[in-house]
Amino acid sequence: MASNMITVNLEQGMPTVEQAKQRLSAELGRARASGAKAVKLIHGYGSSGVGGKLRIGIRQFLAAKKRQNTIRLFVVGEDWDIFHADSRQFLENCPDLSRDRDLGQGNPGITLVLL
Repeated sequence: MASNMITVNLEQGMPTVEQAKQRLSAELGRARASGAKAVKLIHGYGSSGVGGKLRIGIRQFLAAKKRQNTIRLFVVGEDWDIFHADSRQFLENCPDLSRDRDLGQGNPGITLVLL
């Protein structure tokens, strides 16, 4: 996958929403320090009951980060499509993500973050 994007699986270890938020904060810092432009989060979509809470909690957390200007943009997996304005903005910043396997798939289990 793209060298300027890292993937983080927030579902791993079945964390609570709070644990996942703490891990996400640390991972965003690591990604920034490594020079990555983007982070792809895997949080699941809720089929087990846990992913639903994670997905909602993580997206609320990212919305707050965007309001604080800590991240530039985030795109939910359902909107990760060349026809969505935020996705196009994301792709302008990271053109190599046009090859991402989830692009255009409407995957509710992921969220992409532009640092």
